[in-house]
Amino acid sequence: MGLLVDSKEGGGGGSGKQGSWGGLNSLIRRKQVDSVHVKSGGQQLAKELTIPHLVAIGVGSTIGAGVYILVGTVAREHSGPALAISFLIAGIAAALSAFCYAELASRCPSAGSAYHYTYICIGEGVAWLVGWALILEYTIGGSAVARGISPNLALLFGGEDSLPAFIARQYIPALDMVVDPCAAILVFIVTGLLCVGIKESTVAQGIVTIANVCAMIFVIVAGTYLGFKTGWAGYELPTGYFPFGVNGMLAGSATVFFAYIGFDTVASAAEEVKNPQRDLPLGIGAALSICCALYMLVSIVIVGLVPYQAMDPDTPISSAFASHGMQWAAYVITAGAVTALCSTLMGSILPQPRILMAMARDGLLPSFFSDINKRTQVPVKSTIATGIGAAVLAFFMDVSQLAGMVSVGTLLAFTMVAICVLILRYVPPDEVPLPSSLQESIDSVSSWHGRNSHEISEENPKAHVGSSKESTKPLLDKVDILVELPLIEKQLPFVNYALSEDNRRKIAGWTIMFTCVGVLLLTYSASDLGLPSFLRYTLCGAGGILLLLGLVVLTCIDQDEARHNFGHTGGFICPFVPLLPIVCILINVYLLINLGADTWARVTIWLLVGVVIYVFYGRTHSSLEDAIYVPAAHVDEIFRSSENYVS
Repeated sequence: MGLLVDSKEGGGGGSGKQGSWGGLNSLIRRKQVDSVHVKSGGQQLAKELTIPHLVAIGVGSTIGAGVYILVGTVAREHSGPALAISFLIAGIAAALSAFCYAELASRCPSAGSAYHYTYICIGEGVAWLVGWALILEYTIGGSAVARGISPNLALLFGGEDSLPAFIARQYIPALDMVVDPCAAILVFIVTGLLCVGIKESTVAQGIVTIANVCAMIFVIVAGTYLGFKTGWAGYELPTGYFPFGVNGMLAGSATVFFAYIGFDTVASAAEEVKNPQRDLPLGIGAALSICCALYMLVSIVIVGLVPYQAMDPDTPISSAFASHGMQWAAYVITAGAVTALCSTLMGSILPQPRILMAMARDGLLPSFFSDINKRTQVPVKSTIATGIGAAVLAFFMDVSQLAGMVSVGTLLAFTMVAICVLILRYVPPDEVPLPSSLQESIDSVSSWHGRNSHEISEENPKAHVGSSKESTKPLLDKVDILVELPLIEKQLPFVNYALSEDNRRKIAGWTIMFTCVGVLLLTYSASDLGLPSFLRYTLCGAGGILLLLGLVVLTCIDQDEARHNFGHTGGFICPFVPLLPIVCILINVYLLINLGADTWARVTIWLLVGVVIYVFYGRTHSSLEDAIYVPAAHVDEIFRSSENYVS
């Protein structure tokens, strides 16, 4: 055993082996979980949220107006009467990601969500890309939702031209675009509400969400009454319950999966939760369960009222009630759609300021974004910047064509969170970055262990591995230093155990990597029908073999004991590891690959812009630029030594 410390001038981070990669070292340096020793700096966010607040955020961010349209499209084209089963399967798939989020959110309860977890478990480079993709997701997502509110408001008040002229959509010939003042105004209202305080904004979102849920409950109750009254005509069809077969039902599940996107917003508010170890898993689980139950019940009712082939693809719920003489129900349903959009707009704008703040805290973005208002304890500057960006987009651009880009950020985050769970369980970070200001304390601890090791080696030379000269070198010698701790002869078998543990970590790390490669090969070959048959089946077979071997190896080897003490303990533990995270990775990568070439072309441009910003700013301003990495086992001792120096 020893005290291994690495200090790399100008780039520090990682072990000595990592340092040999030169400039690439910054891509793989990892930060520490926020703890009593590592403060996020300056004013902290207000810890105001409890389980009801988290459920309001999760349900409000997830249930958008899309469900009021989605049931008709998916039933007509994919699922038929089996629409509820499609929603159930999609809900189970979303629950896999929710399990992963629940564990990481309770272990690492800080702002930043998937960006934060990726930075801790994988490295700075991938974390930057995840954070940059999430910024795109929430900006475009918020703008798209805002643009959808004004036409629904117009329908609620009587028609397309019923809104006052100053907020109605206007066509500007000189710019050849349709501007939407109503969308921009709503974004500014939501931004102002979020600046008031997290508790106040969450209560407002909860009220709007309750109105939306009440509209859905009306659909369920009134639809059930009509169904029993008319005999559930939608289920009495000669085509049976699966008119498009099982494949059609599964295709429907892939489509409605995106209706569950939004529960991850709960994780972005982790730093503002009073009891994150208990409340975050319960909040995520309860929100997802409520959404799944509502989706399934609405699907069962609407598909039963009208035969699936007769559904209106644009207004399936309103037309279903109208076909039974309840035209007035359209107003209730439209009101539900408006409240759903308003709640989703709040859920889209809430996470982005916290991601910007987390990235700025880590030095990857200017410190402007990390400022927290002392009175409201909210990142006001980041919130205002987010609101202005979303409002400008919502006012000038029809972002519906860019909607697919929203899914990239979400699915990429889901994938990385599942990989982080595997890393946390099998190869959790065993080195901790400490600021260079603790150099004196690190040298003191190193010297103490060096002297102790030297004395032991003189008393029992057989027990000493390595020279005392090496053991007493200063810690900051820019080389790897091994400081041997006391060993007695009967403990020598422990050396073999340590070597086997090192091998176990290496095997686990490589297995996780090859498993991800296998998932990529399998999903790509299964999706790209344009590949030659031989190449397609070869890639599919190779990917399947790597995936199965990875699952078998990770199942057979032990998980790392350090996982029990990693981060904040006592919270939720993801079940069925490694099976659950691997299946989660497989589903999300498959959906990512099938988003379409146009979407990926746009996202690639955005990510390349992010790479340029990271190379010229983030990499050199990172808070880990001058960090010193020490074994996690010695961190408490170093901080105690530091406190003694101060006193």
